[in-house]
Amino acid sequence: MDEAAKVVRVVAAVIERDGLILIGQRKPRGRHALKWEFPGGKVEPGETPQAALARELREELGIEARIGEEIETYDFRYVTGAITRLMFFRVTEFAGEPENLDFQQITWSLREHLPHYDFLEGDVDFVQRLAG
Repeated sequence: MDEAAKVVRVVAAVIERDGLILIGQRKPRGRHALKWEFPGGKVEPGETPQAALARELREELGIEARIGEEIETYDFRYVTGAITRLMFFRVTEFAGEPENLDFQQITWSLREHLPHYDFLEGDVDFVQRLAG
C-alpha cells in the first residue's frame, strides 16, 4: 500500500471538568508547532482506540482516565498525504491531577472559547461544533 493510501488512526480526549475542557499546545519544534489540540495520539497496531487513548493520557498528562463515549469520528487529509482518521472521546472521570508532561502548555478553557485558539487544521471544524 502506498503512503498516500494509508490511514493513520488518531484518538483524542475531550476532557471535561467543572464546565471546562482541557487542551494542550504543541511544542515550538516539530510538526504543527505551537498549534492547540486535544490530548491524545496515534493508535498502535493491536490497540483498541480506547486503550490507545488511555495510554496517551498517562504519557501526556499522568492521569488514569475512564474513556467515555465516542463523540465523533471523521477522516482528514493533511498536506503530508496520509489520511488521518480522527476519533474524539469524552472523558469526565479520571484519577490524578493532569500535569503537563508533553506540551508547551496546557489550559482549561470554556467550551465557547475554544474557537479562539489556533487549533490543528484537522480539529477546527470539530472545535466549532463542540463550541456550538
